[in-house]
Amino acid sequence: MKSSFCNLFVVSLFMLLLACETKKTQGGKLKIVTTTGMIADGVKNIVGNHAEVISLMGAGVDPHLYKATQGDIQKLTEADIIVYNGLHLEGKMADVLHKLAKKKTVIAVADGIASSKFRKLSATTMDPHIWFSAVLWKDAMTFTATKIAAKDTLNAKEYRSNTEKYLKALDELNLWVHAEISQIPQNQKIMITAHDAFGYFGDEYGIHVRGLQGISTVTEFGLKDITDLVSYIVAKKVKAVFVESSVPTRSIDAVVVGCKAKGHEVKIGGTLYADAMGADGTPEGTYIGMVKSNVAKIVHGLK
Repeated sequence: MKSSFCNLFVVSLFMLLLACETKKTQGGKLKIVTTTGMIADGVKNIVGNHAEVISLMGAGVDPHLYKATQGDIQKLTEADIIVYNGLHLEGKMADVLHKLAKKKTVIAVADGIASSKFRKLSATTMDPHIWFSAVLWKDAMTFTATKIAAKDTLNAKEYRSNTEKYLKALDELNLWVHAEISQIPQNQKIMITAHDAFGYFGDEYGIHVRGLQGISTVTEFGLKDITDLVSYIVAKKVKAVFVESSVPTRSIDAVVVGCKAKGHEVKIGGTLYADAMGADGTPEGTYIGMVKSNVAKIVHGLK
C-alpha cells in the first residue's frame, strides 16, 4: 500500500512539473541533464562552457538499481536536453524518460551505435555497458554531439570542434589500452569481476571476462554461481579477481574464500569502476581517467 502511494505521488509530481516546464533564458546556457557520470563527462567535453551539465548518478551509484527521486524529476523537467545510456541500463527510469521524450530533446547515446555491434544476450536483451569499448564510446559521443548541435545551432560550430578534439583523445585512449593489455601473458588474460559489465572491454581488448552476476546487478547470485566460478578460477589458476565501486564486495569476498578452501590463493586485484566513475575532481572522475585507472589495476593484477 505504501509503495502504491509513493508511486502515485511521484507520478503526480512528475505531471505537475511537466506542466511547469522551463526553457533556457535568452542568452543563457543550455541545461543538460544526464543519467550517468560517463555520459556527463562526454557531454562536458562536447559543449564546453555553453551548457550546464548535471549528472543524476554520482560516484559509486549503481544505475541498474537507481530510482529517480523527486529532485531528479524536477531537474529532468527543467532540462533543455536529457542524455541517457539506453539499452535498459536505467531500467527503473524508463517510464519517466519516455514521457519526457514527448516534450523535449531526449538522447539515448546507444542509438549512435549500429545494432550489429551490440553484445546480444538474448532475443530482446543487449548488453548496455557500451562505454567499456573506447571505439563504441566514440560512436556514441559522435551521435550525441550531432543531436546537441541540432538543438543549439548557434554554437554548433564550436560543438563540432570540441567533439573532434574529444574523439582524437578517445582514439589515443584506445591505442593505449591495447598496448597496456598486451603486457599480460595470453594464458593469464582472464578477468573475474562482480557482475558482467566488462564484456565489450573483453571483446575489444582481447581478454576473457566473467562476472559472478549477470549484466544487471538486479539479478541475484546464488551458491551455485559462487561454486561454479570458484571451480573455474582454480582450474584456470587465475591470479586475481576484482571488486567494483558500485557493487558490494561480499560477492567477490565469497569467491576468494571459496578458492582458498580449495587450496588456491587468489588476490583482490583492486576496485574497478564499472557502472560509475570516481569522485568529482579526481582523475577517475573523468571517463578517460576512469578507464586508465581500471586498466592499470587489471594489468598489475593479472600480469
